[in-house]
Amino acid sequence: MRRPLIAGNWKLHKTLKESHDLAAGLAKELAEVSDIDIVVAPVYTSIATVATAVKGSTVSVAAQNCYPEETGAYTGEVSPLLLKDAGCEYIIIGHSERRQLIQESNQLINLKVKKVLDTNLLPILCIGETLEQRENGEMLEVLASQLKEGLADISNEQLGKVVVAYEPVWAIGTGVTASDEQAQEAHSFIRGVIQGLSTPEIAADCRILYGGSVKPDNVNGLLAQDDIDGALVGGASLKLDDFVRLVNFKR
Repeated sequence: MRRPLIAGNWKLHKTLKESHDLAAGLAKELAEVSDIDIVVAPVYTSIATVATAVKGSTVSVAAQNCYPEETGAYTGEVSPLLLKDAGCEYIIIGHSERRQLIQESNQLINLKVKKVLDTNLLPILCIGETLEQRENGEMLEVLASQLKEGLADISNEQLGKVVVAYEPVWAIGTGVTASDEQAQEAHSFIRGVIQGLSTPEIAADCRILYGGSVKPDNVNGLLAQDDIDGALVGGASLKLDDFVRLVNFKR
């Protein structure tokens, strides 16, 4: 039985005080939740503050990105080692906004996944197709390519620690959500690709999250699907009440 995971990606939002207050509120409100993993991903400048606010609680901390080196002459970058030191347990890799805005390639994303695993952190690998790719019938090809290249040369043991997040680009921040059936189709396909890269056992245990305008009023239907194990949430994770409701989805 795969343990559900709900992760909140705060993107470029929240000051230090706002981050602390939201994190402290979540730690308090979700103190009794024991059957689900809860993760929040604040901006870099707030990671240590948030980690302190949730210390000893049911809430874990993620970074929204990293650089695939430990130290060196990489001005402006932050390594998994430093993020671990600041209190992170997870790192989001390959979010569509970085693929599009920063032009991150599958090869760079692969290096990041490897470095995160080597640092004993858990990567949340994001994949997803654009609306144009979906309408052109390229969705499955795109997802397979992002998975195979993003997970290249990763051992079965390490692959078992990877969380995959399927985020159709056309549904991120648009208010448009994939139907339950569309999401399940993609997740089932993803699990099949992972099986081809590893073993049936690893594929069966791999947690695959859905992301793309997830809200309290649609989370139950999405997470009722056989291959959807949680959610990577954007806007709804910025409001205490909304995120608490998402974590307390019907299960």
